[in-house]
Amino acid sequence: MMNGGGMGGMGGGFFGFGFLFILIIIAIIVVVFWMRKPGSSSKSSSTNSAETLKERLAKGEITEEEYDRLKRKLNS
Repeated sequence: MMNGGGMGGMGGGFFGFGFLFILIIIAIIVVVFWMRKPGSSSKSSSTNSAETLKERLAKGEITEEEYDRLKRKLNS
């Protein structure tokens, strides 16, 4: 006898490949948003840049005017 055909078989329909496909798409979207989220790495980079500017000012490599200009540029 036949098993009724159609979507009643194993792995057919929405709860088969279709459901898996939707889960994969959702996972990709989550990964993309997670990677684009501004994290602590960008803040630490900005902090490191500010520290570098302070060091360069202290060593006399840049003037106070250059320091102020570069600091404003970093903060914008």
